[in-house]
Amino acid sequence: MKTHSNHTKEGHNQFADETRALLAATADTTSEIVAAARNRVQSALDATSETCARVKAKVVDGAKATDKAIRANPYQALGIAFGVGALLGFIVTTPRT
Repeated sequence: MKTHSNHTKEGHNQFADETRALLAATADTTSEIVAAARNRVQSALDATSETCARVKAKVVDGAKATDKAIRANPYQALGIAFGVGALLGFIVTTPRT
């Protein structure tokens, strides 16, 4: 089963691969305009990769903190989950006027 994270990662990887292929295909072009565009694309690709790495690290840290909090307070976490589920169920099943 594909998760949203896997789908996003595959999309980023495909974009990065196609961008690298484009950069390789235009490597022999001596036009200043193409060279400037290649530099901008490479910079954007590098920035995107760095951003993805930072976001992944933050998500992992958040998941670890959540796991730690749930393990430290299992009954409170269960109560909160039940309350949120009940509230969402109420909102979803309430007829709109």
